[in-house]
Amino acid sequence: MLDRLSSSQEDLESEELREDADTEGCIRIGDCHDRQIVTVTGTLRTVTLRPRAGVPALEAELFDGSAALDVVWLGRRSIVGIEPGRRLIASGRISLSRGRRVLFNPKYELRPLGRE
Repeated sequence: MLDRLSSSQEDLESEELREDADTEGCIRIGDCHDRQIVTVTGTLRTVTLRPRAGVPALEAELFDGSAALDVVWLGRRSIVGIEPGRRLIASGRISLSRGRRVLFNPKYELRPLGRE
């Protein structure tokens, strides 16, 4: 109890996200390796439109409390529900790009907003 009182809000949220990954049966992003097929869950921190090789690409940073990865949808300018603060589960093959973990065109499931 004392640890929870002395922890920052960011630490508490990270712990909650790590527990959520375990509850959902997902692998933690920090434990993912290159070329591994994974199912991960977390919260979208940022969502940006960043063209890749002349093709529109919607890029989001997914954080699960252990690490972050980039989720990229090639050929998309926007996706309804993909916005900062939204929780989701994503599945696909991890790749490394410029030292960061990336999931291209993953299968995904949006999680309910709030504590429903």
